[in-house]
Amino acid sequence: MNMKFYRKLPIPMEIKEQFPVTEKIKKARDATIKELGDIFSGRSDKFILVIGPCSADREDAVLDYIYRLRKVADKVSDKIFIVPRIYTNKPRTTGEGYKGMLHQPDPNAAPDMLKGIVAIRKLHMRAISETGFGCADEMLYPENHRYLSDVLAYIAVGARSVEDQQHRLTASGLAIPVGMKNPTGGDISIMMNSIKAAQSSHVFCYRGWEVETAGNPYAHAILRGYVDKHGQSHPNYHYEDITGLAEAYKNSGLVNPACIIDTNHANSGKKYLEQPRIALEIAKSRNYDPEVKKLVKGLMIESYLEDGAQKISCDEVYGKSITDPCLGFEKTERMIYDLAQLL
Repeated sequence: MNMKFYRKLPIPMEIKEQFPVTEKIKKARDATIKELGDIFSGRSDKFILVIGPCSADREDAVLDYIYRLRKVADKVSDKIFIVPRIYTNKPRTTGEGYKGMLHQPDPNAAPDMLKGIVAIRKLHMRAISETGFGCADEMLYPENHRYLSDVLAYIAVGARSVEDQQHRLTASGLAIPVGMKNPTGGDISIMMNSIKAAQSSHVFCYRGWEVETAGNPYAHAILRGYVDKHGQSHPNYHYEDITGLAEAYKNSGLVNPACIIDTNHANSGKKYLEQPRIALEIAKSRNYDPEVKKLVKGLMIESYLEDGAQKISCDEVYGKSITDPCLGFEKTERMIYDLAQLL
């Protein structure tokens, strides 16, 4: 085997014992999960925003962003339920580039997975403890989920992972909502199959154990646009795309039909400044058609303190993305208030 076994990492139980959740964290997380369950089941008509940086690259800037977001969230809480994105591991199309805080807690230093595991747990714990937000992360590595399983309130399975059996089966055993993105090629049937798998019960091997899952009734769709065989981006957030998804749900037998729409990625053609326009178009589609309103539960938005993106360096701009470009906070705040008026 052409692989160097560098060191044995602590198992999740050891990390959790070293950095235990407080009763305050548990209550805040439980409250978030309940609120999300009410929205996805239709018991609440609040609108979800899963919003935050493309990647959580440094603790100070991410927490600064979430503190600011808390003030906005409190002003729109009668209509909008905000779940901050704290994405600590990043999929890379070619395997090259910054893979997130899990790999590199310091983007300018060499990878250090042990420091990364501790850093992402501490960041998520600080966010929920200090702001009351239950937060979201991407499940890039299913076997790593248990390092954060007691602090996360929402999980997304990415476009490159949604066909993977281990992601689908692990999602079926989680007690929090899990969003399944459409694959990069745009085949909606693949996404629907992943939701079906996640909502079903399974027996499989997980972290060296034979496990049985109960199925996740809050597994749902995330539309993120797609890329064709020529490398061109195409959106799937328009009214016709949403009604097409609604029809696919009707023929699926799935419970709690629901969709979150990603306003960036292929839906914006990675033109991050388009996100407010896309968000408002989706809100207008919901106002036009009760079926669309019933299906579309919220949006996923890439936003940080500063507009755009930058390369990793020792003199980085504070609060500016080092992965995909993000909408700056001033524009984000305006967008949230505009959405609240439309909803």
